[in-house]
Amino acid sequence: MVDPVTTLTASAIATLAFQKFLETGAGELAKKFSTEAIAKMETLLKRIWVKLRGKPRVEEVKAAIDQTHKITPEQVNQIAAYLQVAMDEDPQFANDIRLLAQEINAGKLVDQSHMTQNIYDQAKGWQTKVEGGTAYIGEIHIQGKPD
Repeated sequence: MVDPVTTLTASAIATLAFQKFLETGAGELAKKFSTEAIAKMETLLKRIWVKLRGKPRVEEVKAAIDQTHKITPEQVNQIAAYLQVAMDEDPQFANDIRLLAQEINAGKLVDQSHMTQNIYDQAKGWQTKVEGGTAYIGEIHIQGKPD
């Protein structure tokens, strides 16, 4: 069985660390994560900044975040690339931040809201709650001529 801690990628860890800069506001973040998880995000972010300090591109991104309080997905990907190298070079650091990221994921709040749908006239309806990834909803019909 694969250990869930080792499956956390640098990209997933960077996304968790920068979550507060990706969200539209603190209120949105508080709807998705517990207060403990949000505090651990700050710890994770600090550990990443310390580890990647001195790299010119990382410093540019950090300065941009300090100025705008936002980060783009492209910037997260850039930091994730540097983070992956750091994780490869320092297994202890990799293990520490993976554990911290797992604790943050454990503090993710589950959407307990209910969805109601009324269907009339024998129609079909689909409801789904999706967090990230791609959702294929409904029926898929592939039309073509037989071979």
